[in-house]
Amino acid sequence: MARTDDDSWDAATSVGATATMVAAGRARATRAGLIDDPFAEALVRAAGIDFFTAWAAGESRAAEVDLPGLPWGMQPMTDLLAARTRFIDGFLTDAVAAGATQVVLLASGLDARAYRMAWPAGVTVFEIDQPRVLAAKSATLAELGAAPTAALREVGIDLRRDWPAALRAAGFDASAPTAWVAEGLLAFLPPPAQDALLDAITALSAPGSRLVTEMFLHSPQSKQTIEATHRRWYERGLTVRLDDLSYPGERHDVDDYLTERGWRTRRIDFAQLVADSGLAVPARTDGIAPQNYYTTAERTAV
Repeated sequence: MARTDDDSWDAATSVGATATMVAAGRARATRAGLIDDPFAEALVRAAGIDFFTAWAAGESRAAEVDLPGLPWGMQPMTDLLAARTRFIDGFLTDAVAAGATQVVLLASGLDARAYRMAWPAGVTVFEIDQPRVLAAKSATLAELGAAPTAALREVGIDLRRDWPAALRAAGFDASAPTAWVAEGLLAFLPPPAQDALLDAITALSAPGSRLVTEMFLHSPQSKQTIEATHRRWYERGLTVRLDDLSYPGERHDVDDYLTERGWRTRRIDFAQLVADSGLAVPARTDGIAPQNYYTTAERTAV
């Protein structure tokens, strides 16, 4: 179903289902010993999407659910998430070691970093997402007996709304250095909303603040690959539709946009991220290279 300006979701519908898919990848990567996310599988089970639960639990095989040789599928996603999780965990560890006392997880989904990472004393983690997503996640983790390892503030609001006001109301201090995470997010915002998000982050960031973002650049060929993979998943039992969840249209390059606004940036592409994590960059038989890239940035001016 195509997106609308006022759509909303939980962890089993629309954009929320992608958070469950990502958590399934983290659970599978945990089973493979690539990362350690002890909460991912339980969060996937609670969302109730059987296709993703089977992947998280190791009950389905890549040969059953993926089309061979394509750059998108449950196994390629799992490999990417192992590398991405390590990368962002390291980014956050470095940021708080450098003095960031606030962490803001934008569209946090089923991310459990506030529960599974060892945060120094004095760090506050803010999670921003749809209210239903946050409520379901916290309820599941409470049932597991899990407790946050930092001061946790949940901010239930759509990022297309006035989330900076809601963040401030939750106790955010714009004068303190902050580590921001926009993981798997920007493609699900309209291009003007992407700019507005980056502008708001800039306005809220004291010198020394840091930001990590992920960008997907879809070519017509990659869109065809994704659609073919999704059809395969539907044939294998996925009941929630993942089509047309991202917003079309040209977007500003994140690195250039941030540099013009007083950030010092570094860019890393998908293949480098995977290789730097010690994982093999999978060979592709369709000739389409993944176009994901990642930007880390430090606020150097106000």
